[in-house]
Amino acid sequence: MATRPLATHLPARLATLALTIELKHCNGQEPKAIGLAQTMSDQPKFDPRTATPFLTSRGHSGWLGLRYSDHGDDWVELELPWREDLLGEAGQRVLASGPILSLMDMASGLAIWKAMDRFEPVATLDLRVDYVRPAREKAPVFGRSQCYRVTRSAAFVRGLAHDGDASDPVAHIQAVFMKIGASKDTREVPGE
Repeated sequence: MATRPLATHLPARLATLALTIELKHCNGQEPKAIGLAQTMSDQPKFDPRTATPFLTSRGHSGWLGLRYSDHGDDWVELELPWREDLLGEAGQRVLASGPILSLMDMASGLAIWKAMDRFEPVATLDLRVDYVRPAREKAPVFGRSQCYRVTRSAAFVRGLAHDGDASDPVAHIQAVFMKIGASKDTREVPGE
């Protein structure tokens, strides 16, 4: 039996985990197959609504409490709840910039997977955040990222963070992500 790189196994494993999570939460009722668990085919469709609770349940994203908000064909919006311990400076009631950066990074990854309609490991190469104003006190911050282009080896994202009114953003982002496990380049190097 030929072995495949780990990245090629991830979609099916992620689908199995989503199905397991879904079955545990059906409370004895007939489970409804949604998102990643919809079909157990080799390439299940990527559903941010189903994947976000799993992907944000641990680590830094889990500690921040990131939650799914909404999505479209090439965009995802997450929510960062306002918390006292996420304030930037003592005496200031302003949310720190780090949690907003983490919110936008996670929303961007999810937007890329939604645009490709599959899970494939990606790594942040460049993430520029332009802060326009501080977030309002005690208001959650929403991060909406759109994946506007995917190439063989990279994905390009833009987005904004807002605290309830997308026309009055807290920050704008522009990012480039590297696709890990992208198809191997078979071109020959000149002179070899």
